[in-house]
Amino acid sequence: MSAARSARDGRHRAREAAVQLLYQREVGSIEGADLDAAVARYWTEHPAPESRQAFTANLLHGTVAALDEIDPLLETAADNWRLSRMAVVDRTVLRLGVYELLAAAAPPAVVIDEAIELARTFSGDEAARFVNGVLDGVKRTLARRAEPADRSDAAKSAQ
Repeated sequence: MSAARSARDGRHRAREAAVQLLYQREVGSIEGADLDAAVARYWTEHPAPESRQAFTANLLHGTVAALDEIDPLLETAADNWRLSRMAVVDRTVLRLGVYELLAAAAPPAVVIDEAIELARTFSGDEAARFVNGVLDGVKRTLARRAEPADRSDAAKSAQ
């Protein structure tokens, strides 16, 4: 296996772990020290390299910290769906995907493809289509937000 493929697989597994931990947080109403204990327990039961654990922690804590920004984006992009009506696992995958779109650490196409695979793994094909549509809508919203800044940057550099 190539090093690039191994890194992709490791990041995918980290995303799977993040979905599972976000799900536990949601259904168990786990916060703070209890969440830290759940994370420690997860890694005891599912040993992984330190790099995967660190990436998972970044995704988990980043998603939780950004929920006030993530949830309105989801509500807007998910036509006729309130967050409270979505399946917990679908909502969890979507939140993680939106966090990654906001963080812009990976190209949007990669983020959406990963989220589709997570939805397919943890929920099913119908959920994968739903996740694809909602995240595509969020991606378009974020692109529209960035356009005025891109235009003003271009205008400044042209002067």
